[in-house]
Amino acid sequence: MTITYALLERLEEIEKQTGGKTARILTKAKATKLITKDGKVIGLEYEKDGKTHKEEGLVIICSGGFAADFADDSLLKKFRPELCHLPTTNGSHCSGDGIKMAMGAGGATCFMEWVQVHPTGLVNPADPNAKVKFLAAEALRGAGGIILDSNGKRFCDELGRRDYVTGEMNKNKGPFRLILNSKAAKEIEWHCKHYAGRKLMKHFKSGAEVAKEIGCSADTLKTTFDMYNECAKKSTDEYGKKFFANTPCVMDEEYYVSIVTPVLHYTMGGISISEDAEVIDANNKPVPGVFAAGEVTGGVHGKNRLGGNALLECVVIGRVAGRSAAQYLLRSAISSITPNRLSNSLNRLTTVRNHLKQSQDREFTKDEVSRHNKDGDCWIILWDEVYDVTSFMNDHPGGKDSILEYGGKDGTDTFDLIHQDTVLKRYGPGLRIGKLKK
Repeated sequence: MTITYALLERLEEIEKQTGGKTARILTKAKATKLITKDGKVIGLEYEKDGKTHKEEGLVIICSGGFAADFADDSLLKKFRPELCHLPTTNGSHCSGDGIKMAMGAGGATCFMEWVQVHPTGLVNPADPNAKVKFLAAEALRGAGGIILDSNGKRFCDELGRRDYVTGEMNKNKGPFRLILNSKAAKEIEWHCKHYAGRKLMKHFKSGAEVAKEIGCSADTLKTTFDMYNECAKKSTDEYGKKFFANTPCVMDEEYYVSIVTPVLHYTMGGISISEDAEVIDANNKPVPGVFAAGEVTGGVHGKNRLGGNALLECVVIGRVAGRSAAQYLLRSAISSITPNRLSNSLNRLTTVRNHLKQSQDREFTKDEVSRHNKDGDCWIILWDEVYDVTSFMNDHPGGKDSILEYGGKDGTDTFDLIHQDTVLKRYGPGLRIGKLKK
């Protein structure tokens, strides 16, 4: 989110300096095909409002991986069919379209069979079969979270590699639960409050309540805790675990608990690129006019990506791709780049901010706000100010569901956990319609 906002702010600065003549953003437009001529990529075709359009120029592909590709021509089905039954942490946009378009233009792929399965996708009790799951951060286990099977027993080193923990889960019986005692929850309080707010994590006042939730006896859970505490004293256990944070776990303290399951998370395979982020063909030669960055690329992370490195790759390889694309333009002096392509730009966020200037300082009761709680009519209270977020929902980087969850309600606590102060100051005025009546 921080990276995205920084990019948006930089774009606004550039537009202000050049009168909006250096960039044009098309939303709700679906790229479908790269246009080639004489072995070069010279643009792309895209669909918008039911019509097909063409855009000329070089292309940088940064459309994500294929861990949510369940279509008939699925790359997942082609390379890892045995994983297709799993849910995913990826949005529906991660369907491998960019990879397929690059292949259609002569680009090669690599490491396609290497798909990372994460052990701790959060199961929503209200919708346990949802194909898309929210991810439980590794930080929860790093702070001392332990994983229990359906019998209330441990079965692995919770700090092991993702493929190892997933493999051990496959050998045991679920549902599996990730539990944090009060000390671990305090250390990672931001996450716990966030997941609890999304109803993906429950709070229990004692170990006995946790045992009841699991369906095991309190004595069984106490034995699990006692064994774990003894291992912590020795800094090792039968699974080879060496680090035991925030012990001991005792029955008379509070716990935060989530149901977790293995989920498709990241695809290490993708488009083959050069060191300059150029898309390359089967002969290891650049395909002129097309570059790639992010999860859409293959080989950057080898066979198993380390947590956190995806953001690093997006920033580093993204900058490399931008630099290489600029150099390509200067070298090639592509005649298809016309002034018309670089004009008529208007940032949607600027429109939102200007709209806010017309907002009146009206007052609304909580009851009035509560009636606006659905898709197409959604208000939210933040710090006693009322915001109509209806028009913004589909453009929200976190998806409209995360807004709908607080539709008609006060979302201050969750908003404060996730966003920086500058976000509301910068973009809130265009959505504010009044204040809460005391």
